Amino acid sequence: MRLIDRYLLRQLVAPTLWAVAAATGLALLSTSLTQLDLIVAGGQNALVFLKATGLAMPQLINMVLPVSLFVAALITLNRLQTDQELVVCFAGGMSRWRVIAPAFRLAAVLTLLSLVINLWIQPASHRAMREVLFEVRTNLVSALIREGEFTQPAPGLTVYAQSIDRDGEIRNLFIHRAKDDGGATTYTADTGRLVMKDGAPILRLFRGSTQELSPEGVLNFLSFEDYPFELNEFIRSEERIHYKPSDRFLHELLFADLTQDWEKRNHLKLLAEGHARLATPLYNLTFMGLAVWAIVGGAFSRLGYGRRIAVAGGVAAVTRILGFIAVSASESTVWLNLLQYMIPLLVLGWALRAVFRQRPSRFISLTTRRVRSPQAEAAA
Repeated sequence: MRLIDRYLLRQLVAPTLWAVAAATGLALLSTSLTQLDLIVAGGQNALVFLKATGLAMPQLINMVLPVSLFVAALITLNRLQTDQELVVCFAGGMSRWRVIAPAFRLAAVLTLLSLVINLWIQPASHRAMREVLFEVRTNLVSALIREGEFTQPAPGLTVYAQSIDRDGEIRNLFIHRAKDDGGATTYTADTGRLVMKDGAPILRLFRGSTQELSPEGVLNFLSFEDYPFELNEFIRSEERIHYKPSDRFLHELLFADLTQDWEKRNHLKLLAEGHARLATPLYNLTFMGLAVWAIVGGAFSRLGYGRRIAVAGGVAAVTRILGFIAVSASESTVWLNLLQYMIPLLVLGWALRAVFRQRPSRFISLTTRRVRSPQAEAAA
């Protein structure tokens, strides 16, 4: 790679990294707020929140990558063109492809990075995040007990606790259990703690009492120092983690196990997600093509390129919206998956055609005349 190529590439890399970081931060903020409610309600600590937020980053980076690349390329190329650095490159005999090649090299690298994220990193991180959120939802303490609230985690069961310490000790515990035969049992305890015994969860109650009302109306009272409250019947043992299409690897999407009922009913949806994984990275090349067209697609202008930039931004937005529509439509019709590839490729082809449609000789003569010195003009 020649010196000028490295210079142009270096001018593009830094703004792209800053744009990706800024866009990812904004997307991460909005996503983390939705997870924060669930984690706080589940009584989890900050470490669980940070873990879930970090696992969401690969998908967010992939989402903002084309837009960030588009914005960074517009800013950088517009500055280079306004400062007449690109004009000097053309006047020095460089072809259009030589000038825009560093931009497309960067776009190609980000396309490969996006593909790697789509095929391996995103599914792995989403599965790990799904397991974290599943553990939060099914956490026994958070399901049974919430500080200062009466909860009904199961039919006929009411639980109240004044507070839960950081070490897991539950204070001033109240449990009311209604029976099918019309009887009821009430447990009160100064403290309680969730423990595991023989692989089964048990809520140990300390320094409390039980009041049991029989169907005949007889009240039995018992005080205790240590009482084990069995929790097996309140655990939803049939609940298991269900991986959504975004959590699955490519082979699980394109070659789904049709012997499973859910996979059979959602076969087209899985196919659409699989093709989207392969087609989405193409938008990095497409958006770079639109950015190059907006700045280099015409002659040099001292008045700026606001109009072409606005058109390029509109085309980019419409292209991405059409891509989302194609994914949605592919969930009902298989052959529409072709549109997921055709939309970005057709727009990329249009942008490159617009960039190269001017005759090289005319363009070089125009740029040469613009950078001629005053002495040369006087001599002419």
